[in-house]
Amino acid sequence: MKRKSKLTLQERSVIEISLYQGMTLEEIGLKLDRHPTTIAREIKSNRTLVSHRTYFGNDCRRANICEKRNLCDKPECKRKCVACKIKNCHEYCKTYSKTYCLMINSSPYVCNNCKSRPFCNSEMYVYTAKSADEKAAKRRSDTRKGIRLNETELEQVDNLVSGLVKKGQPLSHIVSEHQNELPVGLRTIYNYIDAGELTIKNIDLRRKVVYRKRKKKHNNDRLDRQICRQGRTYEAFKSYIENTDENQVVEMDTVKGKREKSQCLLTMIFRKNSVMLIFLLSDCKAESVTAVFDFLEDGLGLERFMRLFPVVLTDNGSEFKYADRLETTKELEDRTKIFYCDPMASWQKPKVEKNHEFIRYIIPKGKSMAFLTEEKVVLLMNHINSIRRESLGGRSPWQVASEDEDMRVLMNLLNMKEIESDNVLLTPDLLDD
Repeated sequence: MKRKSKLTLQERSVIEISLYQGMTLEEIGLKLDRHPTTIAREIKSNRTLVSHRTYFGNDCRRANICEKRNLCDKPECKRKCVACKIKNCHEYCKTYSKTYCLMINSSPYVCNNCKSRPFCNSEMYVYTAKSADEKAAKRRSDTRKGIRLNETELEQVDNLVSGLVKKGQPLSHIVSEHQNELPVGLRTIYNYIDAGELTIKNIDLRRKVVYRKRKKKHNNDRLDRQICRQGRTYEAFKSYIENTDENQVVEMDTVKGKREKSQCLLTMIFRKNSVMLIFLLSDCKAESVTAVFDFLEDGLGLERFMRLFPVVLTDNGSEFKYADRLETTKELEDRTKIFYCDPMASWQKPKVEKNHEFIRYIIPKGKSMAFLTEEKVVLLMNHINSIRRESLGGRSPWQVASEDEDMRVLMNLLNMKEIESDNVLLTPDLLDD
């Protein structure tokens, strides 16, 4: 949607005249084909504080009736403190209360048409078109310091970026896909949004990177005594990968809907290329997770499975408790190594946790997953894996993985397809029937 142009001096003159005529903001908005909130924002931002009547230049609401003397501890002084020209009685008087009119905090926010204006002792604001236009121009000039685009170029950037952000696409994805069309980089676009130069605001962005404070590691002897964790703790994991490539690690987790016994999602993400696999489970039980491992082994063959999933790092959920069964085939041959994060330490598998945010853009937390089908989960997986990432040099996980023969076989097995960059959708609309 094309953004509305900025208010002109002519439009501001209409606002000024309309205020003197006592018109409401709604009426002024209709007259200018602008939303009333736009008119209100304009008035509050560009109104002018004018001098007002005071008693001896004192703006205390009690000034004309005040009889206080010697507030500054000078007994020889016989004058009323309110009329003192040497010291400011406000600094000594505990009952000082500034004259203040509540009307300036409600529509129309100025005193242009106020009948009490000629004899009012409160602070007064008026709206004048010329002064408002000068204020807006100065603020725009200050804000645009360092912005090297003209109005036409900025509008082109806005139309491209804002439209795709409203489809749920991350800025990094948009910039990577349209780097030849955009005259500025990612950091500059963030600056433009901060400065209010684009239609979208910070609130429209999925996230401006925030790192959660890491929680203190908790000892949990009960978990450590569990059979599945013996020899598979995070300390064991760190020792194991010292002798192998950490990029071979696959992080695994589950995503659940409402707290009900229904479908959930099993997720796996490859550290080497950020590809996330998503499987629909009929329930969140250990047997269902094991069935996925068996399916992958059958579809890929044991050797290819071992090359793709040599090390799997997961959390302490009960759905992952069958470690022996996950690590071995039905014929009891080794096929992978399973390790567990420390309790309350989701940051130890950062990639899968970070990618879950993409899922939550489309399936908000607390929503039931009963509506999901295999087809919808594949669609979800395809859109997420088509998002371009800064960490991958501006490419998408799908593009990086497609260079690996084993990954191509895996993606073909799961019916994974690349989504054209501008068609990537990360909102609940993706899975609507």
